[in-house]
Amino acid sequence: MSLIDEYLARTPRSRELFERATVSLPGGSTRTTVYTAPYPPYIDSGAGLRIRDVDGNVYRDFLGNYTSLILGHAHPAVVAAVEAQVRRGSAFAAPTETEVELAEEIRRRVPSIERLRFTSSGTEATMFAIRAARAFTGRSLVAKFDHSYHGTHDGVMTGTAGVPEVMSGLVVELPWGDADGVEAALRGREADLAAIIIEPVQGAGGVRTPEPGFLPFLRSFTERHGALLIFDEIISFRVAPGGAQERFGVRPDLTSLGKIIGGGYPLAAFGGRADVMTIFDARRPGAVSHGGTFNGSPVAAAAGLATLRELTPDAYARLDALGERLGAAIAAEIEREGVDVRVSVVGSLFQVFRGAGVTAFATGVAGGPTLFLGLLLEGFYLAPRGMGAIPAIATEADVDELAAAIGRTLVTLERTREPATA
Repeated sequence: MSLIDEYLARTPRSRELFERATVSLPGGSTRTTVYTAPYPPYIDSGAGLRIRDVDGNVYRDFLGNYTSLILGHAHPAVVAAVEAQVRRGSAFAAPTETEVELAEEIRRRVPSIERLRFTSSGTEATMFAIRAARAFTGRSLVAKFDHSYHGTHDGVMTGTAGVPEVMSGLVVELPWGDADGVEAALRGREADLAAIIIEPVQGAGGVRTPEPGFLPFLRSFTERHGALLIFDEIISFRVAPGGAQERFGVRPDLTSLGKIIGGGYPLAAFGGRADVMTIFDARRPGAVSHGGTFNGSPVAAAAGLATLRELTPDAYARLDALGERLGAAIAAEIEREGVDVRVSVVGSLFQVFRGAGVTAFATGVAGGPTLFLGLLLEGFYLAPRGMGAIPAIATEADVDELAAAIGRTLVTLERTREPATA
């Protein structure tokens, strides 16, 4: 029986829901990344490391809603904080003390964030960071890197259907990790450059980090030309208490945060230098407007604050150790089975690759429907592109068993000639 046939046999209720959903929702959902052929499993519940689909199949979740659930599902501290807040009210047309407390906790962890504001999504967080840079510098050009992902707003999705061509003139794409290439791409345009935005650890780009010296080069380049350096740490904030900027020792002007700071609820933030963020101060004449019905949601802020309080230095050290263990275990499986696959690990983030490693991301990630389905049948849930995130509640046994499952699945794909790439 093929992987797809076995998946179809195990998930009749998900198939029924998918067919029903496509009548109301284009593609069967409201989120492009959750679709995979022939249809995704529809999830009914989650607790701790495990999620259960509507057919009763249980998976160990090593994706955590694309890295946002660092404590796993329905963590007791988060549930208690949310329940307490909901009893007091879920939303107000006014600020709350919880919002202030979460802002203070973020500032304590990230020294570069002197002031910040909350949004409801990572897309908004990068959009407003870019707007802040343009407003502060009086310039329009923004540079980003190939294979980067900064959300779905027009300012970073140039070349996509529905985005006006005029936006392409305001954004330039830079080669990842190539200082000479950055200099060449921006030569003659430095005076127009408002900001360079980068994920210090690429998420959708394959859990990649640049070579040592590249982030300091960007810091120097932007300072030299009067532009701002923006770190998109929506995913990478989980790699250290102060995010990737702490891990790599580079201080940006602005930072976008999301995912774990909402504790599984819709919350993100952007912040940085006080002189830049002051442009949003409503007490100032001509302040830049920043609104949103659910910005700083007290429920999401309560969940986020509870999450961050659980993430002690010891918790991060343990996550790093689990990441190292998983990377070594996957590498051992790959070597033993002789499959042409690599693994990249940064803290608790990981990515499985086809071919010559992370530098070859553009030519083949060991992901796609067959790898995804194979791991589902093994009882593990990762991203279809082969990316995952270790939650703080995982054990050494969990990561060892995940590595073994990845090894078995890759061998199955090789033997049945079902390609691991999409």
